Amino acid sequence: MDQPRQRSRWELAVDLSGHEGPLFLRIARTIVDEVRRGRLRPGDELPGSRVLATTLGVHRNTVLAALRELSAEGWITTEGTRGTFISSALPEVSAKGFAPTSARREEMPVRVGYALPLAGRVASEASLPVPPRRGMLSLNGGIPDVRLVPTAPLARAYRRALQASGRAWLTYGDPRGCEHLRAGLAEMLSQTRGVAATAESIVVTRGSQMAIDLVARTLLSPGDVVLVEALGYRPAWDALQAAGARLVPVPLDADGVSVDAVRAVIAEGGARAIYLTPHHQYPTTAVLAAGRRLELLELARRTKIIVIEDDYDHEFHYDGRPVLPLASADRSGVVLYIGTLSKVLAPGLRVGYLVAPVPVIDRVVRTRAFVDRQGDHIVERAVAELLEDGEVQRHIRRARRAYRARRDVLVSELRLRLGGALAFGVPLGGTALWARVAGDIDLSAWVAEAGARGVTMQQGQRFAFDGRARPFVRLGFAQLDESELREAVRRLEGALVRSAARLYPRGEKSRAPVKPEGAPPRNPPRSVRVRPGP
Repeated sequence: MDQPRQRSRWELAVDLSGHEGPLFLRIARTIVDEVRRGRLRPGDELPGSRVLATTLGVHRNTVLAALRELSAEGWITTEGTRGTFISSALPEVSAKGFAPTSARREEMPVRVGYALPLAGRVASEASLPVPPRRGMLSLNGGIPDVRLVPTAPLARAYRRALQASGRAWLTYGDPRGCEHLRAGLAEMLSQTRGVAATAESIVVTRGSQMAIDLVARTLLSPGDVVLVEALGYRPAWDALQAAGARLVPVPLDADGVSVDAVRAVIAEGGARAIYLTPHHQYPTTAVLAAGRRLELLELARRTKIIVIEDDYDHEFHYDGRPVLPLASADRSGVVLYIGTLSKVLAPGLRVGYLVAPVPVIDRVVRTRAFVDRQGDHIVERAVAELLEDGEVQRHIRRARRAYRARRDVLVSELRLRLGGALAFGVPLGGTALWARVAGDIDLSAWVAEAGARGVTMQQGQRFAFDGRARPFVRLGFAQLDESELREAVRRLEGALVRSAARLYPRGEKSRAPVKPEGAPPRNPPRSVRVRPGP
């Protein structure tokens, strides 16, 4: 027999107004109602009669009479000095007048009693994170390997942060974020990215997504035109649209976003802002060319538009020197710089930041006051300690080496097994490849078959502003180790062969350039620089 379930000693708040009659029966009927709707469950411990009497504002004898009635009905059991519990064997049929004929529990309502807003005012389904199934190998891009996170130093830093200042970190604090972390971020940005930030020009947010949302809420008005990359980051688009912005996509190529197209849109009707990912364009990995960077900054200065720069994975650049952010060359105060530690440490820590002129930070902080009030200062202080001790820097170096090796393994395996199906350039940085799929391959069928074989990848359509199909896939390599990557590509190869076989079940010659699983490539390995236009 299951032991009664112990509950925390909370006061049991109930509403006695739903019944009539003697007070003790009203109490009993109300408790039965709570059992029927699932709020009180078999094995739950009820508060003591004195506590319940105090909570309900009645005499204890009245509560005792209600408990006797419930016990007679079989709704509760009393176990000596242990306490009073909801019975584990609830009655099926009532023997007395007030009890229900069945102990069926009611669930939360499945229907909504009011009109929900239009879907366009909430995050699109494609923006919602989907945890991989058990045993699934995920090639979804942009996700770090949390197995590399230095959890022991983080735990020690968290414990010290909680103990160092007693309860000071548990009360309300600066909505800009922990001052130690802001100072550490300012030093990091100054030394590694050329951004002349100070602690006063930084606000720490719960991930970069919150920073984008705060910028949108603070600086955009309904109807404002915001330019975005035609292939890009849908959660950011959702945040901008939620603020009422009208998004206009602009094309991009192997050198990043087209500044000529940006100029044409501004000349035609003006724009309030542009949101872009210039370092490793999301999702194509293209780096915005130096000439275009200068053109864009000058255009923003002359037209007074806001440049929202999302530098989501600056730390992971493997070949050559990383390109400095637009914010490092901004002398006119037009760039809002957004970064995150989610790729450096772990997404679950939810630590991002916004760098902007102090007047903008002041306004963003006032917006935050009614959104989130402040971040988790204990986590922020712990992360600040890891920055101060050099642990974050050491972890970045370790992760960069690991991710570069994984990139090279993925490139090698794709060329070996899928050289005729995918064409791609080796990215200089980031955590994913952007590959063109051969025109004879049914991409949707391939992705579906791959999912059935336990490996996921992202179709180009997911990143297209117009939602139309694109012959591209994004293949992430950071969250899987070398052996897992090899197995994932092996499964992709098998899925391609199988999906092609289903398209040509009678043995007709498949147009897809596939080969038997495990066979050597027909052509020598090749790497094709793909122009990632929409």
